[in-house]
Amino acid sequence: MSSYAFDISHLLAGGLVLVSFMMIYQDRMYALLNTFALQAVLLGLAVAWQAFTQEAPHLYATAAIALVFKALIVPWALHRVVARMGIQRTVETVTGVMPTMLAGMGLVALSILLMLQLTEAAENALAREDLAFALSVILLGMLMMVTRRNAVTQVVGFMSLENGLILAAAGAQGMPLVVEISVAFSVLIAMIVIGVFLFRIRERFDSVDTEALDAFRGERQ
Repeated sequence: MSSYAFDISHLLAGGLVLVSFMMIYQDRMYALLNTFALQAVLLGLAVAWQAFTQEAPHLYATAAIALVFKALIVPWALHRVVARMGIQRTVETVTGVMPTMLAGMGLVALSILLMLQLTEAAENALAREDLAFALSVILLGMLMMVTRRNAVTQVVGFMSLENGLILAAAGAQGMPLVVEISVAFSVLIAMIVIGVFLFRIRERFDSVDTEALDAFRGERQ
């Protein structure tokens, strides 16, 4: 494989990691949703490039699913949920932004060192490095879920984590088309369930702050 193919693949996968940090840094709900849409666009481009370099046409379906569902439908649906529920537009965090960013840098360094050592015997260098980037995106998504108090932002963190899984599957010589289609329908069903869940929380607690759930659970105990 030519050097420019490696460079473009690293640029797109590294862009996903960079956008993950941008999501952690955001302190406004709508800005966070827009940044997630940008991450989904980069995911679609990264998977399409993998389809081209691996000569795997079925991966183009994965790229199209990422662009349609993750970059368009999911952000649009979450925008509607935020607007209809009148959710506070400020992103509520458990800790400050800077400690979270430092923790994210540590997770990225750990994932790169760990993955490159575990896949040292692999012949495909491109797959090795893409897996390292993918693990970074997964860990940053988990970090967002842990450090955000609002249920909507935790959903975004989960979706970002899933983006990392898709990048890993595409880098590891692709995935079957039936898996891609089932993932798309799973995301759609998850969004419907999440929407109902958020509205129920809002009706019951007049808030989607997860601390309200913890306080209620403490009172019941």
